[in-house]
Amino acid sequence: MCTSCGCQGQGTTMTNLQTGASAEIPAPHGEVHSLGADEGHGHGHFHDGHYHVHDDHDHHGHDHVHEHGHAHSHDDDHHHAHEPPHRRVHVEARILAKNDGIATKVRAWLAGREIVALNLVSSPGAGKTTLLERAIADLSGKRALFVIEGDQATSNDGERIRAAGAPAVQVNTGTGCHLDAEMIARALAELKPSVGSLVFIENVGNLVCPALFDLGEHAKAVIFSTTEGEDKPLKYPHMFSAAKLVIFNKIDLLPHLDFSMERARENVRRVNPDVEIVEVSARTGAGMSAFYEWIFAQLNVKERLSVI
Repeated sequence: MCTSCGCQGQGTTMTNLQTGASAEIPAPHGEVHSLGADEGHGHGHFHDGHYHVHDDHDHHGHDHVHEHGHAHSHDDDHHHAHEPPHRRVHVEARILAKNDGIATKVRAWLAGREIVALNLVSSPGAGKTTLLERAIADLSGKRALFVIEGDQATSNDGERIRAAGAPAVQVNTGTGCHLDAEMIARALAELKPSVGSLVFIENVGNLVCPALFDLGEHAKAVIFSTTEGEDKPLKYPHMFSAAKLVIFNKIDLLPHLDFSMERARENVRRVNPDVEIVEVSARTGAGMSAFYEWIFAQLNVKERLSVI
């Protein structure tokens, strides 16, 4: 998994596309080469609309990562290059546990403000950004919308979202292949979504790692393009089983493709029998009303829960 291949936390930056302000998101302590006896130390919390990060060992007066910057013996280098399997499993568990802890705080922060956050995931090119542009245009005036845009590099998609009319924060993950809860916490503190609003999180185009990382969202929604194979859910079962909604996109292209919607639906149901499915064309707007009905059903659920 990506927590041991080193993709996480390398050169991650956050940019507020309204103000142009940019900041680096430091690498988490959960990487293989920065973990020691006190693995995963450091924690963060929300306070007055800000997200604060603390190092549990600040009083030691040193930086744990820098401490590993001195020369190592050959045996130590060899140990780092070939982590024992049991240690790798332990490291991965610690990373996911830390992420889940932050995600729990994010979820509570959102719930306290009656904000619904939807995590949009897909393969590259499935149409997430186009879907968001259409949703922003159609839902304007009905509900305040905010977007956290995730990509490895560039703010191209984020600028498209801002031009469509929604405040957006761009998170560039560098070598990372997914967003994590710490990134979302920091992005929310910068974005400052209003009470009762809807937050779309456009994850990095990838159907593997985003399935593992809870962002504190209300639900994951998988965008499945008709230009992909019908067996996509069988190839990436973890993502499809984690989703509450599957959005078949680009249905306007069906007459020109060798794609069986029936087989694709069957494969989705084999992996996740309870998931809801909608069929849309983000380009033409066909079927988008079903997507909006699903969204507002989630909003109503949150509103009912807040009254209990």
